[in-house]
Amino acid sequence: MQALRTMTRRGLVLSLLCVAAGGMVARAAYLQLVHTDFLQGQGDERFLRVVEVPAHRGMILDRNGEPLAVSSPVDSIWAQPMELKQQRDRWPALASLLGLTMAELEQKLAVPESRQFVYLRRHLAPSVAQRILQLGVPGVYSRREYRRYYPDAEVTSHLLGFTDIDDFGQEGLEKSLDAQLRGIPGSKRVIKDRLGQIVEDVESIRVPQAGQSVVLSIDRRLQYFAYRALKTAVLENKASAGAAVIADALTGEILAMVDQPAGNPNNRTELKSDLLRNRAITDVYEPGSTVKPFTIAMALESGRWTPNTRVNTAPGWLKVGRYRVRDVHNYGLIDVTHVLSKSSNVGTSKIALSLPMESLWQVYKSLGFGASTGVGLVGEQIGMLRHFSKWGGEIGHANHAFGYGFSVNMLQLAQAYVVLAADGVRRPLTLLKREQPLDPADEQRVLSARAVRQVRAMMEEAVSQKGTGFKASVPGYRVAGKTGTVHKIIHGRYASNRYFSLFAGMVPASNPRLVMVIIIDEPKGKAYYGGTVAAPVFGKTMGEVLRILNVTPDDLPSMKIAGVTPAMEKKP
Repeated sequence: MQALRTMTRRGLVLSLLCVAAGGMVARAAYLQLVHTDFLQGQGDERFLRVVEVPAHRGMILDRNGEPLAVSSPVDSIWAQPMELKQQRDRWPALASLLGLTMAELEQKLAVPESRQFVYLRRHLAPSVAQRILQLGVPGVYSRREYRRYYPDAEVTSHLLGFTDIDDFGQEGLEKSLDAQLRGIPGSKRVIKDRLGQIVEDVESIRVPQAGQSVVLSIDRRLQYFAYRALKTAVLENKASAGAAVIADALTGEILAMVDQPAGNPNNRTELKSDLLRNRAITDVYEPGSTVKPFTIAMALESGRWTPNTRVNTAPGWLKVGRYRVRDVHNYGLIDVTHVLSKSSNVGTSKIALSLPMESLWQVYKSLGFGASTGVGLVGEQIGMLRHFSKWGGEIGHANHAFGYGFSVNMLQLAQAYVVLAADGVRRPLTLLKREQPLDPADEQRVLSARAVRQVRAMMEEAVSQKGTGFKASVPGYRVAGKTGTVHKIIHGRYASNRYFSLFAGMVPASNPRLVMVIIIDEPKGKAYYGGTVAAPVFGKTMGEVLRILNVTPDDLPSMKIAGVTPAMEKKP
């Protein structure tokens, strides 16, 4: 009886085991044959991932195709915080390669448990990132990115600006052209192993689109020479800052735009606002004597004045209402040419006051003062040019004639001097290389060719040995230019001993090709006049630039012997 019960129990157990085994086999067959897609999906969820494929930013090139800003591949190391926290014994080796202290690494991982992603170190060289991954620390992964690099560093920093760590433009052309330069990331489906490494590309979902490259009007060589000369002037004169612009008078293209002081955008620790401000567009100032050529040109156009008309500037000052306009010296009875070459405030005021106030305002307005230059740089300040009815009578009229009472930025002044170089025609400025000739419809006549050529001849006198801008001279070339020395406004009042030193000029004067404007902010050396501080920057820069551009000299000894016709005698 006992033996029968034992056999019955054994049979029952075996039957149950057989049923269980049969059920498992049936379940396996069911899953393998019927639910194949389900199982594959479950596996893919564990190893199949959709990852972003980065797209590099477009290059910024100079007019000759030389790179000014490029994007180079880098790797960023990230982690799954909860997974890495379980590997604390691996932290010392990891922190060492990351260049972090243990405290810094711990702080990066001090995030909520729900957080699945945290950067440990951005923008590492791929070789360094590979060494970190070779440690095999669970929860540590890499991500391919791009970092912006500027070959000329501080020389182009104010113009180009920079990008942030996520490659978005923050300042300068990087910001204003961001939509064009920025790439569109793609995506793909990949298989990753248990360490998060991609072992196989499965399929492309969206192809990345690289950003468009941009070709600037800037000439890298000219940029360098202008920067070197400007930096030398700022250091030698112990100035607070300086800026310079070179423009092509024939096309309106900006060939160089430089600032001092400057920082290196490749070193993010140097990205301070004062070192990145593009003073050519963000700073405005009263232009002083640099606008006297336009006052004289307006007078010549009126027909009431000629280059030889006499003006009595004695005794060196002029009473206008209850105010006095003064000259540095008493020049006595001089002609209009010497009013400009000697930079006489008294002579310029008398000439301007003989003509309607509206005429001067209209010339300034047509030159582009008080309006955007249209070059598209972020942060441009347009200055102030009030309607002539608000100038405050005769003293306001006189002040505006020699550059006080209104403000401009340096690019506006360069634009105005392009008008003088282009026989009275205003051409739109651009920072992009012009691939096609300018449309005549885009040009605007501001002054007559005859008046402008006469003024250019007077401006040559200003750069002669007897003029204020002699230090802007360039051997072998005729230079036309004008100096300016302007009292700075501090707390709403003119400071007695703080100045802007300016020079604006063009070369070769017989047929101008290039225009350059320089401003030195608050020189603290022995001299502060524009002819002493700013004019040498023109001479040093153009000496190199004209050689590089192979511009034919117009002031060789043989030309003087042959008696080449002066610019002022050209027929319009």
